[in-house]
Amino acid sequence: MIIIGLFFFLLSLGVSQMLKSKFRKYAQTPLRSNMSGAEAAQRMLADNGITDVTILSVEGQLTDHYNPGNKTVNLSHDVYHGRNAAAVAVAAHECGHAVQHAKAYSFLTFRSAMVPLLSATSQYMHWIILIGVLLINTTPIPLGIGILLFGATTLFSFVTLPVEFDASKRALAWIETSGAVSSQEHTMAKDALWWAAMTYVVAALGSLAQLLYLVMMFLGSRD
Repeated sequence: MIIIGLFFFLLSLGVSQMLKSKFRKYAQTPLRSNMSGAEAAQRMLADNGITDVTILSVEGQLTDHYNPGNKTVNLSHDVYHGRNAAAVAVAAHECGHAVQHAKAYSFLTFRSAMVPLLSATSQYMHWIILIGVLLINTTPIPLGIGILLFGATTLFSFVTLPVEFDASKRALAWIETSGAVSSQEHTMAKDALWWAAMTYVVAALGSLAQLLYLVMMFLGSRD
């Protein structure tokens, strides 16, 4: 399990570094339209008839997210003020989540419904799994419970994938039809969002690999 975890940690680190490298590269090319991330977000929301979502600037790098609880599109400083393809792409992506919310996109609804359960169990899950591993030769019950909880987090990771890919699809469709970017800038935006999506893919695969390892350990204890 340690080897599996280390492999996916290094893979995740590599993808994360590539993502940051792409953003730094594309941030150096100003948009012909001179549109900022915040302005792009405002236009995309307006074009989709959404008037009850607030756009905020938040601290940190790549901390951009949509909060369905208070209907806010939260953009990091570089994205909010940035006037480049990467900034517009990320801003439009987060607005894609707002559009999903407004249209009751099924995967987003399902993922949001899972959040309270995962929030309540995540702080205990790793301790339960650790206890289960230590007691594997005595009783398989704690590990079985841990596997169920970890299975829920793995399911969440995979449900997240269509949510993220769909938000990027909506974002790219909007920035292409809105005239916010040129064809070359659209290629940059698409590449930036692809690498952002890969961080979720790696996380989901890593979670699945660890889950399968725990299941094999559980089944082995019953032989």
